[in-house]
Amino acid sequence: MKIKCDYCGQMIDEGLDRCPNCGASISAVNRMASGEPKTIEELKQWYVAHNLPPEEKTRFFIGKDIKEPKAFGIYKNSKGDFVVYKNKANGERAVRYEGSDEGYAVNELYQRLRAEIADQKANRTRTSRSSGSRSSSSSGSGIWALYATIGLFIFTFVAIGMVACVLAITDKSPSEGYYRYKGQDYYYQNDDWYIYDLVTDTWDSVFDESELNSNINSDTDDDYRIYDHDGSRFEDSSWYDTGSDDDSSDWDSDSDWDSDWDDWDSGSTDWDSDW
Repeated sequence: MKIKCDYCGQMIDEGLDRCPNCGASISAVNRMASGEPKTIEELKQWYVAHNLPPEEKTRFFIGKDIKEPKAFGIYKNSKGDFVVYKNKANGERAVRYEGSDEGYAVNELYQRLRAEIADQKANRTRTSRSSGSRSSSSSGSGIWALYATIGLFIFTFVAIGMVACVLAITDKSPSEGYYRYKGQDYYYQNDDWYIYDLVTDTWDSVFDESELNSNINSDTDDDYRIYDHDGSRFEDSSWYDTGSDDDSSDWDSDSDWDSDWDDWDSGSTDWDSDW
């Protein structure tokens, strides 16, 4: 059976470690690890254990061949093959995998579900911040009284404010995120650079950061910033700083849905792409 290479898009024989067309590693094979679901039933159990909303809400259908638009799914067909699919907004079906390897098939949908959870959490955070800003601006009834109170203390903090301004001006660090420099992809986080290896589909720390720091800073980062990185996400690597004091690289903790089910908005999903 054939599968699609994540990098060049060519259909290749399943079971290969690398794409014979572009040389890239087959990411789904590399990403599989112990403890992750490897059967459709295990994926169902994982879904429930992580408190995810009903499938009609997330649009991820495990063990079902759904025909309607806007759906991800996996099922076993009449020939005994496992099919991983995405029904796009226009009703067209894009088959991600069709073959006999249940573990591979399950991992394809599992990885896509994990990415969707991360996107949904990010969307929820942005919405929350936006709502908070609107709420603050709309509570104008007492705003002038608040300004008057703050004014009584403002001179006390003038010196501190000046110091903060000086620090802000002298700090030329780029913002956190993905960058492309001389054809190579990097990620910047907490004053450190990390480099992406296309062949192994992995991230590693940069030994000599001097050239990157000299050329990419807050003044030039827009020239190098990218948003279209197609390999394994840096956020899924062991290097990523989640902001937690826990140094564990356990990815599952990020997959729990810790909010009301109504907060999941499948309308924000890109339903026009193949995957």
